[in-house]
Amino acid sequence: MSITEKSYGYFVWFLTYYARPMTIILIGILFWNIQVALYKLKLVAEAILYLLFCNDKSWKRDPDPAMFFDSPDHKDIIMKKTIIFVRHGESTWNETFNKGNHRSAVIFLVFFIPNLIKALLYELYFFISGKMDSWFYDAPLSHLGLNQAEKLQKFLKNNSGMTSREKELIAIMRGENGAPSSRIMSSSLRRALSTVALSFQERLNRRPTDTILIHPALQEISRNPDTLCITPAQAPVTASWIDRECSKCNFQSIFSGRTDMSLHKGNKPITTNGLKRMKEFNKYVFSQRVDSFVVGGHSIWFRSFFKEFLPYSSDHVAKKRKIINAGCVGFTLMKISTPQGDRYMVDQSSITVIYGGF
Repeated sequence: MSITEKSYGYFVWFLTYYARPMTIILIGILFWNIQVALYKLKLVAEAILYLLFCNDKSWKRDPDPAMFFDSPDHKDIIMKKTIIFVRHGESTWNETFNKGNHRSAVIFLVFFIPNLIKALLYELYFFISGKMDSWFYDAPLSHLGLNQAEKLQKFLKNNSGMTSREKELIAIMRGENGAPSSRIMSSSLRRALSTVALSFQERLNRRPTDTILIHPALQEISRNPDTLCITPAQAPVTASWIDRECSKCNFQSIFSGRTDMSLHKGNKPITTNGLKRMKEFNKYVFSQRVDSFVVGGHSIWFRSFFKEFLPYSSDHVAKKRKIINAGCVGFTLMKISTPQGDRYMVDQSSITVIYGGF
C-alpha cells in the first residue's frame, strides 16, 4: 500500500470516527445557544454590508468655521463649552493589526500570523460557546489597553497640573468641588467605555449620582468591524472576558449600574457619516446646562473633529496626528448662531494636552 493510500485511509477513518460526532456536537451547541448564534451571524452580515457600502469617512466639508467667528460684532454672542477628549486604550483589534509603539516592526511581522490565529480561535470559541463577546467586532480593551487606562487613573489621582489651565481641566475631570460643572460621556464601543470606567472609577465612587452617558454620535468613524457596536439598543454593555479578569475595577457593575444607556440606539446606521455625528455631538453639548464634558472616544473621530472645526488655515498637530492611547486633550468649543444655521469652532489657543498628547 502506498503512502498516498495510507494517508487517504487515515483521513476516511478520522471522518468516520471523529468528524461526524464532532459536527453533531457542534450543531447541538449552536442550537443550545441559538439566540446568540443568530445574533452573531447578524453581526457578520452587518460587518460585510459596512465594508461594502458604508461612507462613514466621506462627506462634503462645511465652509471654514473661521469666517463666522472672525467678526468683532460676534464676540458677545459666542457660546462656549469646555471639552476634554479621552482616547481609549489599545484594543484587541489594535493588538492584532497595528504595530503600535510598544513593539518593533520585526516583532510585529514575525508574530502577526500566530496572533491572527489566536484571535480567530478566540472568535470561534465565543461563537460556539454562545458568549456575547468578540475579538474583532466592537473590539474591547486588550491587556495593554487596561494597563494604559490604569496609568491614566493613577495620573488623575496623583497629579494636579502645573499651569492654571491644566489645573482647571484636571479638576473638571476629577469632578472636584468648585470646578465647573461636568458630564462624563462615552462612545458605545466597549474599549472607550472600559477606559472611562477604569480611569474615572475614583470620581464615580466619590460622586454616587454621576453616570457615564453613552451617546451614539461618538461611535468611531470607520467601516472596520471593530468600530461596529455589539450592544443592542437600550441594553447594558456586557464586560469583555479581559475586563472580567481585571481585579482593579468591577466593570460590569459600572456598566449595569452607573452607565446611562437611554440614548443608545444600537449600531450606527449605514446611512450616517462622521460629520453628521460630530454635528449631533455639538448640538447635544450646547443643549445641556453643563459647562464641561469629558468624552471617551476614538482617534479618527477626534482627529476628524479637529480637522473639521479648527480654522482651515490652522496647522495644529491635532489635525495631523492621533491622540495616543489613553491620552487626554482639553479645549474650548465655541458656537454661534447665524442665518445659515449654528456654526462651531475649536479655539486653537485653548487646546491643552493634559496627559499623553498626540
